[in-house]
Amino acid sequence: PTSRYYWYRWSLQVLLLLCVPLFLQKGYAASTATPSNPCIRGGGEDVGADKNDALMKKEMEDWIRLSSRSGTRFVAALDQSGGSTPKALKVYGISENEYERGTESMFKLVHDMRTRVMTAPSFNQDNIMGAILFLDTLERDVVENVGVQMRTADYLWHFKHIVPFLKIDVGLDKIHNDVQLMKPIPNLDSLLQDVQRQGHPIFGTKMRSVIHRANSQGIQDVVAQQFDVAEQILSHGFVPIIEPEVEIHASDKAQAEEILKKLLLKHLDALNSYVILKLTMPSVPNFYQECIDHPNCLCVLALSGGYSQQDAVELLSRNPKMIASFSRAFTEGLKADQSDEDFQGTLEKSIRLIIQGQQQQEESPQDQQEL
Repeated sequence: PTSRYYWYRWSLQVLLLLCVPLFLQKGYAASTATPSNPCIRGGGEDVGADKNDALMKKEMEDWIRLSSRSGTRFVAALDQSGGSTPKALKVYGISENEYERGTESMFKLVHDMRTRVMTAPSFNQDNIMGAILFLDTLERDVVENVGVQMRTADYLWHFKHIVPFLKIDVGLDKIHNDVQLMKPIPNLDSLLQDVQRQGHPIFGTKMRSVIHRANSQGIQDVVAQQFDVAEQILSHGFVPIIEPEVEIHASDKAQAEEILKKLLLKHLDALNSYVILKLTMPSVPNFYQECIDHPNCLCVLALSGGYSQQDAVELLSRNPKMIASFSRAFTEGLKADQSDEDFQGTLEKSIRLIIQGQQQQEESPQDQQEL
């Protein structure tokens, strides 16, 4: 018995000597590995795959509702497409001789610009409710100085708590009946399925048409197409941003908005779900209040439509409960050759001005005078 006892004790010591180093090695590897935070890309795993999609989208919806009521956040439009990117880069200070149009060099430059915006300290959940992305941006990584590298939508939601949207239209058709419908969107179902399959935390989509004159038939066609595609998007579990832009220089802009609002309300009434509207700031202050209050409208965003930042903010302040979703007016003043300090200072100033415009809305006189 005594010899058997010593044999057992000796066996246990050998086992411990073999196993302890393995446990220590595993513990060290875990402590030095990429953090388990889902916002950090590592190991080729789908980011955020452990979080239930329905719960995530409910959290996003609640965040949008809260932000819309408070007026302290807005949606950044970072969705310049292949066609509009050269103009955006030119404004940013990069001429066309520095890249080849439509190539990787062009898309990399504009992604670098967007990354610089998204990683700025002021681009955070206290100021930004959501961000609209171009498809090419969705497939690229955001790299931040603190050692973070992740897919763009994952970075926005999991790291910054900013709701990502995806631009899904592929441009405008030729003018007919004083409007420009969207070009047919090829393989939209496949695109939305791929977004879900790849685990991108996308809450919704965005699509744009343009109204140039108060043509009843043309505007009817625009709204019908937008809501038809919206139903297709809703069937995949995404929330569409419907954007029938009214051209700001239209001579009969107010009349076009009258026709548009009636049609929007009619189509909203017929929905069994909710959508988001993105509209040109109206000629009559507070004109879209009925849309804002509609139960099938999550919120109404305001597009800048070519207005300068100053003019866009001024118009925004006259339209209570409209939430800014600016592109050019948001990035105004940003330049490629700015130091990080100047770049971040310019961006922070723009963010502050836009939020101030929203917070002044309640104080605006509710007169119905045309602007």
